[in-house]
Amino acid sequence: MATASKPHAVCIPFPYQSHIKALLKFAKLLHHRGFHVTFVNTLYNHRLFLKSLGPNSLDGLPDFQFEAIPDGLPTSDSDSTQDLAALSDSILNTNHFLDSFRDLLAKLNLDAATSNTCPVTCIVADGFMPFSTTVAEDLGIPWVSFFTIAACGFMAIKHFRALVERGFTPLKDETYLTNGYLDTVIDWIPGLKSIRLRDLPSFVRTTDTKSIVFNLGIEATEKANKASAVVIHTYDALEREVLDALSSMLPLVYTIGPLQLLVNQLPEDPLKSVGYSLWKEETGCLQWLNTKAPNSVVYVNFGSVVVMTPEQLVEFGWGLANSKHFFLWVIRPDLVVGDSAILPAEFVDETKERGLIASWCPQEQVLNHPSVGGFLTHSGWNSTIESLSAGVPMICWPFVSEQLTNCWYTCNELGCGMEIDSNVKRDEVEKLVRELIEGEKGEKMRNTADGWKKLAEEATGAQGSSVINLDNLVNHVLLRKS
Repeated sequence: MATASKPHAVCIPFPYQSHIKALLKFAKLLHHRGFHVTFVNTLYNHRLFLKSLGPNSLDGLPDFQFEAIPDGLPTSDSDSTQDLAALSDSILNTNHFLDSFRDLLAKLNLDAATSNTCPVTCIVADGFMPFSTTVAEDLGIPWVSFFTIAACGFMAIKHFRALVERGFTPLKDETYLTNGYLDTVIDWIPGLKSIRLRDLPSFVRTTDTKSIVFNLGIEATEKANKASAVVIHTYDALEREVLDALSSMLPLVYTIGPLQLLVNQLPEDPLKSVGYSLWKEETGCLQWLNTKAPNSVVYVNFGSVVVMTPEQLVEFGWGLANSKHFFLWVIRPDLVVGDSAILPAEFVDETKERGLIASWCPQEQVLNHPSVGGFLTHSGWNSTIESLSAGVPMICWPFVSEQLTNCWYTCNELGCGMEIDSNVKRDEVEKLVRELIEGEKGEKMRNTADGWKKLAEEATGAQGSSVINLDNLVNHVLLRKS
């Protein structure tokens, strides 16, 4: 039974798979440090969790509870990721999320008053849920703005307003997408030296400054200045120059990551049965990997949001087939735009001895499997930091948002990625997969990635920077009496 003396953190992620996964890991770390935790999903994602993990999967513990609030979007039985613009509009332009979240906290505090349990003492909110600052200010409690993205992505988004003021965006018209303008070098964003316009988060490629997702980025990074503290899912050694610059722009910045390595340090995890995936994971792929030689398999997963054309799917497929290497390819049912993901029968025949296709899988276990020698990824930050934590080099095919910035950083600053052209062709896929698995550059990148893995382990070990930062955040911010 929870007691009224326990600190009570309410955690609310942006309602996308990668954001939920990262914040849920962080919530487990807080729970281990003695917090009562209430984790808030949308009703839509709550349903997906129960479908994926089982009807009792969110029963939690007496001091780790799940709650759900409506998202203001039309009811849907779909299993796919919701539309980003629609969600952003609901978060930014209506009071729907704000009112639902405020009502939930009022209910939690009322329950605490009548049953001698914990009133809410702090809020840990995804940075892209900026309405939570209003609720925290109303209650007079600490509020942490938690960014599940990289520091380089945060820094890029933080300069959206400056990009408008300097005339780089909005684009004058659609021709600017193809006339070479996106190759313009932006040399004034701290820590992102010589980055091109095309490597900044994709929302700068708008012809409309009223673009809702663009403006959510501005709102989120500017509201972060009001937070009691900002947490970024990274570690000091990985993004030192960017973090040094950020520390002078924000009141308190704590780098806490890689989160999975911190969770691995817990002596016991009473919440082990609480999974992170909105979709059912197929674990049979791990047995398949057991039969393969070390560093011989390329793992392919474009995350939970990327969609591609049927033509792109086929080009990736034949590139993998023609490389003659083993591959494990995650193909979500909704990966192909408006179509089911169907590969040609000849491809299936050609690769049946070398390839395995799954609809979803336990990614971190796959990346840490000794047979995996490379990762063909969309460069989402969760996937990137998981790959670095496992010492696995990457082929990067970014699709949207700050995935483009992560790709640029991985290839240019971290030295363990190769970018693939957005207009994917099978010959290039084949060439890069061969280079990754058997080439000299691939070997060099594998060694570099292994170095980042060692630094990640240092950051999350005893007296590591991420451990110290977590302790300081808890003691100086979350337990602070306002």
